[in-house]
Amino acid sequence: DLLLSNSCIPFLGSTEGLDFRTLLLDEERGRLLIGAKDHIFLLSLVDLNKNVKKIYWPAAKEKVELCKLAGKDAHTECANFIRVLQPYNRTHVYVCGTGAFHPLCGYIELG
Repeated sequence: DLLLSNSCIPFLGSTEGLDFRTLLLDEERGRLLIGAKDHIFLLSLVDLNKNVKKIYWPAAKEKVELCKLAGKDAHTECANFIRVLQPYNRTHVYVCGTGAFHPLCGYIELG
């Protein structure tokens, strides 16, 4: 119904089933950060599909192998699911992911 009434703009940048997990709205700069499976997206609030920036951040291959050896599902559990997107300062965001059951964190410079 929303699409038919032109009441929304769908995000077309991900047809890969990336399992979106967390959002961070940056109203001051008109951006939206989305944490997903192995990816972080930076979108413009004016047009979600224009100038999409994407960071590919998978879990280390050895961590994925350990995860599979522990009996976890390779497609639904053994990935880096981004769980934390937290503003750190005016230029950086603190990001954490599951890292295939070996959590990892870092900072992203928004630029």
